[in-house]
Amino acid sequence: MSSNSFVYNEQSGGGEAAELGQEATATISPAGAFGLFSSDLKKNEDLKQMLESSKDSAKLDAMKRIVGMIAKGKNASELFPAVVKNVASKNIEIKKLVYVYLVRYAEEQQDLALLSISTFQRALKDPNQLIRASALRVLSSIRVPIIVPIMMLAIKEASADLSPYVRKNAAHAIQKLYSLDPEQKEMLIEVIEKLLRDKSTLVAGSVVMAFEEVCPDRIDLIHKNYRKLCNLLVDVEEWGQVVIIHMLTRYARTQFVSPWKEDGGLEDNEKSFYESDDEQKEKTDRRKKPYAMDPDHRLLIRNTKPLLQSRNAAVVMAVAQLYWHISPKSETGIISKSLVRLLRSNREVQYIVLQNIATMSIQRKGIFEPYLKSFYVRSTDPTMIKTLKLEILTNLANEANISTLLREFQTYVKSQDKQFAAATIQTIGRCAANISEVADTCLNGLVCLLSNRDEIVVAESVVVIKKLLQMQPAQHGEIIKHMGKLLDSITVPVARASILWLIGENCERVPKIAPDVLRKMAKSFTSEDDLVKLQILNLGAKLYLTNSKQTKLLTQYVLNLGKYDQNYDIRDRTRFIRQLIVPNEKSGALSKYAKKIFLAQKPAPLLESPFKDREHFQLGTLSHTLNIKASGYLELSNWPEVAPDPSVRNVEVIELAKEWTPAGKAKKENPSKKFYSESEEEEDSSDSGSDSESESGSESGDDGASSEDTSEDSEDSSNEQESENGSVAEDKAATKRNPETKGESDSEDGEKKNKKSQTSDSSNVESSSIEESSSESESQSENESESRKVTKEKEKKLKQDRISLTKDVSLLDLDDFNPISTPVALPTPVLSPSLIADLEGLNLSTSSSVISVSTPVFVPVKTHVLLHRMSGKGLAAHYFFPRQPCIFGDKMVSVQITLENTSDQKIENIHIGGKKLPIGMQMHIFNPIDSLEPKGSITVSMGIDFCDSTQTASFQLCTKDNCFNVNIQPPIGELLLPVAMSEKDFKKEQGMLTGMNETSATIITAPQNFTPSVILQKVVNVANMGAVPSGQDKIHRFAAKTVHSGSLMLVTVELKEEGSTAQLIINTEKTVIGSVLLRELKPVLSQG
Repeated sequence: MSSNSFVYNEQSGGGEAAELGQEATATISPAGAFGLFSSDLKKNEDLKQMLESSKDSAKLDAMKRIVGMIAKGKNASELFPAVVKNVASKNIEIKKLVYVYLVRYAEEQQDLALLSISTFQRALKDPNQLIRASALRVLSSIRVPIIVPIMMLAIKEASADLSPYVRKNAAHAIQKLYSLDPEQKEMLIEVIEKLLRDKSTLVAGSVVMAFEEVCPDRIDLIHKNYRKLCNLLVDVEEWGQVVIIHMLTRYARTQFVSPWKEDGGLEDNEKSFYESDDEQKEKTDRRKKPYAMDPDHRLLIRNTKPLLQSRNAAVVMAVAQLYWHISPKSETGIISKSLVRLLRSNREVQYIVLQNIATMSIQRKGIFEPYLKSFYVRSTDPTMIKTLKLEILTNLANEANISTLLREFQTYVKSQDKQFAAATIQTIGRCAANISEVADTCLNGLVCLLSNRDEIVVAESVVVIKKLLQMQPAQHGEIIKHMGKLLDSITVPVARASILWLIGENCERVPKIAPDVLRKMAKSFTSEDDLVKLQILNLGAKLYLTNSKQTKLLTQYVLNLGKYDQNYDIRDRTRFIRQLIVPNEKSGALSKYAKKIFLAQKPAPLLESPFKDREHFQLGTLSHTLNIKASGYLELSNWPEVAPDPSVRNVEVIELAKEWTPAGKAKKENPSKKFYSESEEEEDSSDSGSDSESESGSESGDDGASSEDTSEDSEDSSNEQESENGSVAEDKAATKRNPETKGESDSEDGEKKNKKSQTSDSSNVESSSIEESSSESESQSENESESRKVTKEKEKKLKQDRISLTKDVSLLDLDDFNPISTPVALPTPVLSPSLIADLEGLNLSTSSSVISVSTPVFVPVKTHVLLHRMSGKGLAAHYFFPRQPCIFGDKMVSVQITLENTSDQKIENIHIGGKKLPIGMQMHIFNPIDSLEPKGSITVSMGIDFCDSTQTASFQLCTKDNCFNVNIQPPIGELLLPVAMSEKDFKKEQGMLTGMNETSATIITAPQNFTPSVILQKVVNVANMGAVPSGQDKIHRFAAKTVHSGSLMLVTVELKEEGSTAQLIINTEKTVIGSVLLRELKPVLSQG
């Protein structure tokens, strides 16, 4: 029924409702103040009459009042029979409210609810989605085992419903059914698996909650949906976001390797906070094995970053714990600002947030230090908040800010809140213990507090002073004497016991005071607290052993008092001490060592944060708040040593990779890839928008060309079709070196954007490359445009000659040729001498005339086994790197493969089958070979774009009958092209690549190994580099550029005067490649 008809009914039936209301008032009023219960009863009678009325308006009014009663916490269960009669009402508004009531009371009134079960089943087919969802909610609320099959069927049907709201309720019902009958787990997992594939943001949070309840260990269900969940995360409702983030945190800890290996340790706090992320990463890359972050790991970190600005405190806290547990330590600083923002919320939120900050600040002081004043205590704060803020201030205290904090603490000590004042004194003690420079200042301040009028402050000061004096007792005899005099005025047991312990420990330093203290204590022994009595006994024993002449009788008196004390602990201690210090015939061997036992050197107390032991709990959980493992808590697993196979998450990407090369299919891939690409672009834009908020440096450093994450590899997935005029990074470098025109800088900006987007959509790449090339051609000189026209004409001729390759190489690929790669008429296995000569004469970049690609100084003859003849059933394959520019693409590394038939039969149809390439990597395959005669061999050329990384290119080498899985992994030196440049240009470029872009090591070997010819031979054997002329005998320089990005790689070997040592220096933007090359060159140059 429509809402209009409902209004009409309400108006028409208003008279009867009013009459019923008047009757109810008339019946209630006579009861007066006496009949509270009878009035309630009559009010319910009135509601029953309204529910039985024939007017919908009266029923609706009654249901509104009943739901209002439930909302106020009143019991409306006795109305169940009257309400359940209206479950079949045709008025949708009434039906909705009836279902709300039934969801609340169906579990209590199961028998009556079961009578209407057929109505609920019919409602599951109702055209209104709200009614279908409500019926499912009621059905799942009737917790009777007999209807489990009906519930299971209803959930299965609802999971396939067209309405996402109904599917969401199906996910909620899964949890209820599982708690009612855990044996249904397997069937419920099937439904969860189905709902996890749902693309609706309304369903995502609820189904992940069901997953966490039913089968949190079934990580395999998440693999295929991981990327989708990451991309939907921003649009899911807030509580769904919390659940998904917690689940993805656990998932990341099982599927990715630790990003913390790259960080030096926990204590690089200030460095990792104040330096930007890329600088910190480059520094650590020099020290440690390079770490490459999984693109999916990066995707999760990126997509959760915007949620730090959420209005919901739980979402912000969830993202903060995700960053804390799975992001590189250099990136966790971004969460500090968001967590400090939450401190403006109500006290309950503050309490939880401060607890988590207290745990974080133990390990990472640096990220919260800029917000020190945010943790200053306000007079309006409750005690629990004040105590937590004190804890955080203590953790953040260091030599730089301790003077400010001590002034703040002085104010806190005067607080009227005595519990808070006592906590402040403990805080001062911890600061004194942690920062030795202020220990004396703190101790003097605490001694001044001993004259305070407030007994609690004095008592707490005594306890803290006792702990501090344990650390350096010899220097503070006067303080101990002063504290001995306070025994007359202090009544707090803990403080009295602390003073007695201090005097007992230092009884030889205060020989005149100690016996007198024991005398006073003996007088009041019977009225003292048990804690004080134990310390009196200890003091007597120590004095008996050190000054028996004065204290022998006193000690015996005290021991006699203790012998008959009411507390059995004191009686036991008395008997033990008497046997130990008063030797007699029954005394054992221990009596000889009594002095060593009582006056042994005690270790100084370790004043640690009470939050130290909470680190093993996941932040933001109930277990972390309570500091005990709560039921249902799922522990975070340790990082795996080796990451599990990432291809399980890469289903869609792998399909795209298989269909990448054929030009005709590029547009078909667009719809399937569009969602992922758009979300990545949105994420990147949100990243750049909020970078300024990060205190620890912008995250964009990780996504730029200087970072060596595998996310960079995925960002460059469209490399073949990116630019007509050379590689992006090369043009960037050239523009930096020689900013000639505004047009060039504009094109550089376009290239940066292109670099930043992660899309691998073919059609997007085509349009972007066309726009780029047009903008570049406008900005360059006429000569350059003419030379490009000539090159294009040559390429058009080449297209006509190479019809046989059109299946493998798209026309766009041919447009991508760089001027240095002048194509030849036919793809011969080995480059012809004429082509090499042509290549030598051409420049690397149109924007730089001084740096050009040169011929390789040395080509190693070493081959690598691609396929062994035994594994290949007679087909053997070897590959080597000819160190020549690749004719298939300027960003590809040329690879020559020699195929040999070692069998007695002809091998037919040798070709490349399926390819499993990392994201961004591309391969140009050779044409199929029709047949290979027995004992025959053939050499073919391939081009592989390794994206400036040593990742393995995996593919299948197939024959007519078999397919063999093979891998090509390039040595780091084969990812370079030699560069010819002058010494002046070398020094200029080297000057631009200092600081974080410089890696160095010292080499020690015999002087004969440092001759120019030996150094040249060793360097070029490892890496494809060109020698740079040098005017100094003791400095040898080599230059190259990376094949993919065109980044310069400058190597310097500088001989020291001793003759047996040399300094190896590598300058490059690609710090990871630089550090790997350094590790390979160092042992080679050190060998004899």
